[in-house]
Amino acid sequence: MTTIEQQLQQVRQRLHAACAAVGRPAEAVTLLAVSKTFGPDAVAEALAAGQRQFGENYIQEGVEKILSLAQHPARADMAWHCIGPIQTNKTRLVATHFDWVQSIDRLKIAQRLSEQRPPHLPALQVCLQVNIDGGANKSGIAPVEALALARRAYPRW
Repeated sequence: MTTIEQQLQQVRQRLHAACAAVGRPAEAVTLLAVSKTFGPDAVAEALAAGQRQFGENYIQEGVEKILSLAQHPARADMAWHCIGPIQTNKTRLVATHFDWVQSIDRLKIAQRLSEQRPPHLPALQVCLQVNIDGGANKSGIAPVEALALARRAYPRW
């Protein structure tokens, strides 16, 4: 058993225990493995251990991994999440290569991602980033702005 496989097994055991403690089915929780600073070989090891959801906050590093694993047999079952802030000059990379964006906090970013998503790909899954306590050192929109951003960015909702 590889170290990554052992670590994933330990995390899954803790996840199952936490779910059991609150009466929630463990299958209702998705484990997102952040592969930041780990290379494609480590991601391939995690894939071999059954992990399918991966998060990256370094966009270019993530794209390199996505491309290097594009022919992996499990690629169709994988999902890549962009979990960090997105600069406008990186939206095309995100729209083209990632399956999820966890950090939409501006209309401009949402619009660019939508416009730049290649038509042959499924819709980009997105989460709005909301700064619920108004912390100055945190990213995200104010809670009162969330619905308006969602409606303006995704009018088909």
